[in-house]
Amino acid sequence: MNWEPDRLDDQGLLTEGDPSGMLRAVASSAAQIRTSRRAALESALPSVARDGRPRAIVVAGLGASGVAGDILNAVCGSGVPLPVLTVRSYRLPGWIGANDLVIAVSRSGRTEETLAVATEAVRRGCRLLAVGGSDSPLQSIARQASAPFVPVESDGPARAAVWSLAVPLVVAAAELGLIDAGEDVFEEAAKRLEDIAHRCRPASESFINPGKSLAMGIAESVPMIWGCSPLAAVAANRWAAQLNENGKYPAIWGEVPGVDHGQIAAFDGPLAQRDIFADDGGREIRLFVLRDVEEHPRVARSCEAAVRLAEDRGVRVTRVVAEGVHPLERLATLIGLGDFASTYLALGYGIDPAPVAAITELRARISQ
Repeated sequence: MNWEPDRLDDQGLLTEGDPSGMLRAVASSAAQIRTSRRAALESALPSVARDGRPRAIVVAGLGASGVAGDILNAVCGSGVPLPVLTVRSYRLPGWIGANDLVIAVSRSGRTEETLAVATEAVRRGCRLLAVGGSDSPLQSIARQASAPFVPVESDGPARAAVWSLAVPLVVAAAELGLIDAGEDVFEEAAKRLEDIAHRCRPASESFINPGKSLAMGIAESVPMIWGCSPLAAVAANRWAAQLNENGKYPAIWGEVPGVDHGQIAAFDGPLAQRDIFADDGGREIRLFVLRDVEEHPRVARSCEAAVRLAEDRGVRVTRVVAEGVHPLERLATLIGLGDFASTYLALGYGIDPAPVAAITELRARISQ
């Protein structure tokens, strides 16, 4: 499949190439925040605070559900007085018990690994909160455990519903007094996503559309995506995952520091030697640096030095800066742009962004 940037400004081709409506789903992010917060408050979720603050919070989920746990951790930040971790497997850590809160997240409510963790949490006597599809096995587990359950709509790809999955977790953290996140915080994040959706709308031409511009920068390159704070690293991970699933495209991500001691060595390798006369594409590293307002001074210095080093070696660099005050708001601006960019990248290659045939086939093989 060849990269054809002209596709991005052809409304007919965009519509034809996106039969499942991935662009519409991404544009619904603001509505997801508002709807999901309302659903969380209308459920029994506030009861999670009834027995006081837990010793730890464990989020069980894979794919976008796992990203919801990462978002919770980033929004809570390093100042919370308890660990917040995400489990992407069949087992809880051995030290998790009755004093801990397990949040099981699954868009379908049928994810095998998440159901196993939720069942184990009940057996150990953990406090449980479930977020997922209605009339699902996950809801049944929550009902049997008398645990709060927040329903999530199950239409479309789960990866396009990350805010529906993440918002109940942030509401729970606010109910527990771990963060300050009132209605105004969610509304500001929703407004940021609405603005991104407006600027990235299909009718907006590539030269002023940040989603299309990012897609054009990524195409025919090997993208390295770095976050310069823990929050930005969550967005970097999300960018890479969305490029994988929406664009069927490889991507490398990491956090500064960390990449300073590994990935940066690639700047002296064969993919960093840019040849403007070369005919073959896809052979060039492109660095995308996600910046945040709350960076450790030493990390900020490392990030700036790494960017200069990349530019000195001819590696092209794109900087994306988080906007807003609250962590949820800043994370929304970074994730929102990446979601649109990955979708436009797929469409520029003539790829339907919704299907993930390799993932579906792998699951079928495993279940045999």
